Amino acid sequence: MKSITVRTQKHTQFLDMTREIESSLSDLGIQSGMVVVFVPHTTAGVTINENADPDVVADIADAMENAVPWQAAYRHSEGNAAAHVKASMMGSSVQIIVEGGRLQLGTWQGVYFCEFDGPRSRNVWIQAVGR
Repeated sequence: MKSITVRTQKHTQFLDMTREIESSLSDLGIQSGMVVVFVPHTTAGVTINENADPDVVADIADAMENAVPWQAAYRHSEGNAAAHVKASMMGSSVQIIVEGGRLQLGTWQGVYFCEFDGPRSRNVWIQAVGR
């Protein structure tokens, strides 16, 4: 397993981690198989989406804020209930096929760390299965 530390600068932020994940494949010794990217936090997540146009992740962040506003009648006493809901909506892991030591993503796809309660220092765990 490999652990990557991510430092976010904003309350809500999407960080493209595709290159970091792909560069970790050689450290993990995998040429063919599967890699799991896992975020061990309850107010952050991970997703795969377009990485060619930055407006896409801005639109996703805006849509999530509209669907789950930061200020609402939440019962969670820490004041970050919206971040918990958004992280649950996004999910805590993604799985990606690896072939030839490369992530098998679509032409426009990238892997994003999704911060919903920043700025913070976070961990991303990467585990490979295969040969």
